[in-house]
Amino acid sequence: MKRLTVLLATAVLSTAAVLATAAASQAAECRRGYFCVWTHANFDGMKIEHSGDDRWWEGNMNNQDSSWANHGISGPGVKDHVKVYDGRELTGGVTLCLAPGQEVGYNGGANDRGGSHTWTSGC
Repeated sequence: MKRLTVLLATAVLSTAAVLATAAASQAAECRRGYFCVWTHANFDGMKIEHSGDDRWWEGNMNNQDSSWANHGISGPGVKDHVKVYDGRELTGGVTLCLAPGQEVGYNGGANDRGGSHTWTSGC
């Protein structure tokens, strides 16, 4: 009986660990070839998707960004990194630069500061 209890406890703990890991590593929903931005942390809230540059984030996203995902496509000569700028028209400082495949669920220094972005060859 003791052995059965230990086996059941081990199985429950293993299942919980797998579920916790799956939830923590869940990928952001962002189409291939796009840069996506959400108004809330952890890829929640309103989302915008861009396959190209956007020099003027609209009112509901300007300075409301809290999570980001770069699902851009890489290749020779392809601009596959994304720089997020503090101001519109690519002005102000770069608040965040994402490499291809990079997802950021929250960044305190960049939170609610984005106003535009551009695709570039590197950070």
